[in-house]
Amino acid sequence: MERNIIVTGAAGNLGQAVVEKFKREGYRVIATILPDSEEEVEGVEAVYEVDVTDEKSVVEFAKEYQLQYGEVDAIGLLVGGFAMGTIEETSLDQIHKMINLNFYSAYNMVKSFLPMLKKANSGCFLFVGARPALQPSDGQGVVAYALSKRMVIELADYVAEEAKDSHVRSHVFVPSIIDTPENREAMPDANFADWVAPSEIAEAMHYAVNNPALRNMTFKLYGGV
Repeated sequence: MERNIIVTGAAGNLGQAVVEKFKREGYRVIATILPDSEEEVEGVEAVYEVDVTDEKSVVEFAKEYQLQYGEVDAIGLLVGGFAMGTIEETSLDQIHKMINLNFYSAYNMVKSFLPMLKKANSGCFLFVGARPALQPSDGQGVVAYALSKRMVIELADYVAEEAKDSHVRSHVFVPSIIDTPENREAMPDANFADWVAPSEIAEAMHYAVNNPALRNMTFKLYGGV
């Protein structure tokens, strides 16, 4: 029996790790990338160009997905962005941008796919939070980012409440600093060994999906930081 996972933002550092892990475990991976981005994702069942921050684009994708694949076992909501700035340094435009990338990208997918999961009485949403969203002391210098990720965490709780009488599950994965080339370039003097590898997050996601007893869990992946 085929097991399907949708991975949004599949061409990113975390996306590639999640794709690789679930492919290795026998899942059929359906990936989304940003339209006209020329991003590449190798070894997946299909790649769809979907602007997940746009409601209409996601609605059309959900219809096409259901026609082609039917049910979905997991949805990795990995599209997101990052921005620096304290309250005084952060404009409304920056907040809107972070909410668009981090929250709307998840909300649109949930809105379109939750009815499908509820009808099947199965499936799992995988949200990506951030430690600054849970710890204000870490969020003072990344206010727009932290606020938008806090919305993602709250959304996961609302999904869990909505689906509490079903087998639909909702999990949040909260990393500290992810070990990516971009982060190494931005923080060259940091101790990279303290950071969290994308593969470690992918492992946690696979574990959560494949343990039905786990419901509405928050996985804190803080590494050594």
